[in-house]
Amino acid sequence: MESNKWHKSTYSNPNGNCVEVMEVPGAVMVRDSKLGKGAPIQTYTPGEWQAFLDGAQAGEFNLRLNAC
Repeated sequence: MESNKWHKSTYSNPNGNCVEVMEVPGAVMVRDSKLGKGAPIQTYTPGEWQAFLDGAQAGEFNLRLNAC
């Protein structure tokens, strides 16, 4: 990921409403683009971000719609 630039998934909605991430020295920042440039930004350490990515790749966050 290129530092100091917001990135969004190629799977994002064409209207631009998406989650964007930006890597800065020592942190990964996340925002919801549909809220505009003033959207709150969540900040994670590289270790926290990697743990999230690992969990997502392992299916840890897959929705179970009929699990209620």
